[in-house]
Amino acid sequence: MPLPQNERQYTYADYLAWPEDERVEIIEGVPYMQATPSPEHQEISMNLSTQISVYLKGKPSKVYAAPFSVRLTKGDEKEDEDIKNVFEPDITVVCDQSKIDKQGCKGIPDLIIEIISPSSIKHDRVTKFNQYEKAGVLEYWIVEPEGKLVSVFLLQSNGRYGRPEIYTDEEKINVSIFPDLTVDLNAVFPSV
Repeated sequence: MPLPQNERQYTYADYLAWPEDERVEIIEGVPYMQATPSPEHQEISMNLSTQISVYLKGKPSKVYAAPFSVRLTKGDEKEDEDIKNVFEPDITVVCDQSKIDKQGCKGIPDLIIEIISPSSIKHDRVTKFNQYEKAGVLEYWIVEPEGKLVSVFLLQSNGRYGRPEIYTDEEKINVSIFPDLTVDLNAVFPSV
């Protein structure tokens, strides 16, 4: 949900000044408040992060779970006041560790996973999808807890995401950025 503003463009400098207990993202200078994740959301996040983390152990690529800020930069931003896109994806994988600093990731992650909730469906499927595609995130997953589905979008040579591959909780996903990593969705979704 966008926060009210007076035609002002917010930046990463504003983000740093907000209280730490507030979950806020900034997209094209507009701040968006994030809801606190549900226990189911957190369980899915932990299960996905664990499978990826075990695979990445001893490798230069790293996985980060929220809260973890991602400053999607174009490369010409010199100051915090120049950065107008700050995200807190549920799960972020970064292969180039030169993009990691004390504040999170400054640059384009290789894989982003968002776990949708009823309040974030449009935001994750449209707003974030368009921003991640435009920035050049190689792989974007949208996880739907209610339907136990995962949509995987891969960046094509034309700079656009292709049609999604859709997986159910009974399937395994071969992660495109790591050809020998398979994520078992049966171990991701909580059984009720």
